[in-house]
Parts: sequence; structure tokens; C-alpha cells
Amino acid sequence: MKAFVLLFSLTFIPGLPLGAKEELWPGWLGPERNGRVDGFKSPAQWPAELKPKWSVKVGSGYGTPVVAKGKVLIHSRQGDKEMVRAVEIDSGKVLWAKGYPVPFKMGGGGERHGKSPKANPSYSEGRLFTTSISGILTAWDAESGKLLWRKVPGKRFGQSHAHWGASNSPLVLGDMIVNLFGNEEAGTLMALDVATGERIWSTGNDGTCYSSPFSVEIDGVRQIVAWNHRALVGVAPEDGRLLWEFPFPHKTHNQNMPTPAFHEGKILLGAENRGIHAIAPVLKKGKWSVSTSWSQKELALDMASAIVADGFLYGLSHYGQGRLFCLDPENGKMLWQGSPRTGPYASFLSFPGHVLTLSHQGRLVVFKASPNGFQFVANYTLSDSSTWAAPVLLKDGILVKDADSLSLWTLR
Repeated sequence: MKAFVLLFSLTFIPGLPLGAKEELWPGWLGPERNGRVDGFKSPAQWPAELKPKWSVKVGSGYGTPVVAKGKVLIHSRQGDKEMVRAVEIDSGKVLWAKGYPVPFKMGGGGERHGKSPKANPSYSEGRLFTTSISGILTAWDAESGKLLWRKVPGKRFGQSHAHWGASNSPLVLGDMIVNLFGNEEAGTLMALDVATGERIWSTGNDGTCYSSPFSVEIDGVRQIVAWNHRALVGVAPEDGRLLWEFPFPHKTHNQNMPTPAFHEGKILLGAENRGIHAIAPVLKKGKWSVSTSWSQKELALDMASAIVADGFLYGLSHYGQGRLFCLDPENGKMLWQGSPRTGPYASFLSFPGHVLTLSHQGRLVVFKASPNGFQFVANYTLSDSSTWAAPVLLKDGILVKDADSLSLWTLR
């Protein structure tokens, strides 16, 4: 097995001039999959409106833009093909575009979401990794668009994706890429070699879901945490060995969808119609145990993933037709809720002292990261079409992918 190296910090590329070329946003929820944007400084005064610097038609898709080495990399669908593009961040010029046919039939009940890719792409050391809605995992050279390798890791289970398509976002850890593969009935958590796509290890046979794995350190042990169709699990990254598990299955029509948050050793797990819970894995005398620190049923997470900002959990409960909330992760106490009927989905990022949320209707809202009620800072309408893809907050702008376009909006 190759040496295992964890790369999590937001790094700058030596030898490049300051500006857009040094910014890195490698995928879903940023470098540490926690939604934190540490390099962003809030404007002294937020502008009355934002202006687009450029906009490019790229097709449909729910994947976040990826930023690396002065380029925006985006995965989408146009017609019968899934497309991957590199766009120059300063100008909006398309540097290269590659397409490949992906036949797909959306599962019943999800037709309105279409058959565009739902998983977020991932970037690491010159490689871009995309997961098609049908479960095809592809590695691309980010500089040229050259196809490096392509696999369908879940095909041995029959259908290689969940009912509504693959939406698990692959996690790159050093020399391997990790994800849930398979369908609801059977699947696995698997690690592949980033250079070749060959399998390094796989663990378990539980069905997949719509949640994405992430990596954290608990009791001094680095581990991969993944929520599958049956349970929340922690595994050793070097060999896939199961460390602990907490049964929390999909029930009836209630899907396992959000990416859990993490705070001070606790995994904050929210589920459709099943509340929010603090799961505490503990290592004692060489053995792992796991328990529930607290549970509350006033709030619940459907598709939207909550994040921790300045010590508190912020998200969108699907109760009341969608309500923003702030929760104390120490005890599960709900500190405040926003107005009802916000909608079914929003994505979240945070920067010092603030939370940013983009709703699926194209509305961007910035508010204070405070337990003392909702404190509005700014709000903008950035699209008149759907915005299910998570935005990317840069030093001087914000990237937004709507129903068919990718746009860079200036902030200053």
C-alpha cells in the first residue's frame, strides 16, 4: 500500500502572483468539508447589489464549482452528455471542455430534479474527480482535460447508484479517493488509488445513500466517517478497518441525505423526520464505543447539510416548509428559528463572525453567526432559476451555478 498522507489545510501555490491563482476550493464544503472560508474578510459595508463579472452557459447539474490554479472546474449535463469544463477565473473564458454520453432514467418521485449529475466533484494535485449520476467515477487532468481513468466501482452490486442517482461526493485523502458505491440494497465504502483507479480497500456491504463521507480526528485517531443506508460508521483510513458504528437506518421514505457536521469530538447527525443527534465515539483502553450525547426532535434535516460556525450549528430544518435555525451543539438546545416557508433546500458556508446561505431559489443571505437571534447583514437575488449547487466564496467574489449557467459575482 502506498504511503498515506492527509492533506487538509488550505494551501497557497508558491511562485504564483497574489490573486485568484492562489485560491483553492477543492470540492464539497471546502478543504475540510466543514463549510469554513477562513481566508475571506467581510466588506466594511456590503454593496447594495452584486454585479456579475462573467457568466458561462454550462448546462444543468447540482455539483459545486471547484477552484484551483486560476481555473474554475465544473461538472454538468447538456443533452445526453455529461460535461466537464475548465473556465479561466479572471475572464470566464472556457479553456477546455470534455463530454461523454451518460444514459440515465431518474427514479420515480425525483423526475423534477432531472438526470444531471448530483455529486460534487473533487480536486487534488492536478487531478479532477467527477461522479456521474449513474455512478461513473472519472479522473481528469485538470490542466488539459485529458481523461486519466474511468471506473464504475459499484457495478458488482447490480445497479451502480441509488434510486435517484449517485450524489455521494468523493473524498480525496493523499494518494487515495474514498466514497460510498452501490445502491440502496448493497454497497460498500471503497478507497481507490488516485493515479490508477485501482482498489486499495473496501469495507462493509451496506447499501449506499445520498450522504458524503468526511475525515476527522477523534481521540487522537484520524478516521473516515460515512453514513450509509443502515448506519453511521467510522473506519481507519489506512486499511478500511471498522472502528465503530452507530445504527441509524433509512426508514420508509425518509432518506439518509445530509453530510453530518462535526464539533469537538461529536458528530452532529440530522435526518429527514428523525431529528438531530450528537453521536459521540470514544476510544478507551484500545476499544471504541459510541453513544448519543443528546437528541432533539424540534428540528430535522432533509436534503440541506448543516454547518458549525463560531461554535454553533446552523442549518435549514425541513419542518415548517423550511426554517433557518441555530442550535447549541453542546446540549442540542434550539437557540432560534427563522421564518417558516423558506423552502426545501439551502447550502451553507461560514466566514469569521458570519454565515452565508444560498437557497434553491437563487437568494443569497448573509447573517451574523450569533446565538442571539437571526441578525441580518445582506441579501441578494443572484438567479431567477434554481440554485441547488453550493456556492464558492472567494476573496473578492462568489461563484454561483444556477440551472444552466456558471457566474462570478463581484463583492467589492
